[in-house]
Amino acid sequence: MATDRLIITRRGFGIGLVGGAASLALPFPAVALTVEQANALVGKAIADVNASINSGKPASAMYDDFERIFARYADVPVIARSALGPAARSASSAQLAAFTKAYQRYVSRKYGARFRDFIGGQIEVTGARAVKSYFEVISVAKLRGQAPFDLRWHVSDKSGKHLFFNLIIEGVNMLASERTEIGAMLDKRRGNIDALIADLKAT
Repeated sequence: MATDRLIITRRGFGIGLVGGAASLALPFPAVALTVEQANALVGKAIADVNASINSGKPASAMYDDFERIFARYADVPVIARSALGPAARSASSAQLAAFTKAYQRYVSRKYGARFRDFIGGQIEVTGARAVKSYFEVISVAKLRGQAPFDLRWHVSDKSGKHLFFNLIIEGVNMLASERTEIGAMLDKRRGNIDALIADLKAT
């Protein structure tokens, strides 16, 4: 299998995605996609990010690139709803749509702000396997002067397309980390979803 690579540093990637939260499971139904298709999806996502960070574009243009990549390969509505947590059940459809859009931009800029740190290492996709009702694509981040660390992508076709809905970094679950962070932001706004959306847009 061909190796797909992404330039990255451990500090920049780890700080951007994890916060020490426990793992979080989502109830996905049985999937129709194959392990090969899941593996190919992640390979394409990594290749697109790699092309952007090696393009020499200014940071603002890379933010736009990353948002397009995130929207193309990630199940953004599922990730956003998970991040919003219990508040998603009481939110109106208009609020959910507005939050999803604002959260997509917020996440893209958060990771995009660390693109300049993504130099000096690489991510290699090493395989994929079925895990209950989804597929896990396994990759290893290899950094100069540091021990390799584990990065796993969870892929499903629940939304009618092959998309990733979670990342596991050194055993830490991205969905849980984001849910903790967004939950804390919502608590500071006394549960006001509209205020949270406005602040995400301004971030």
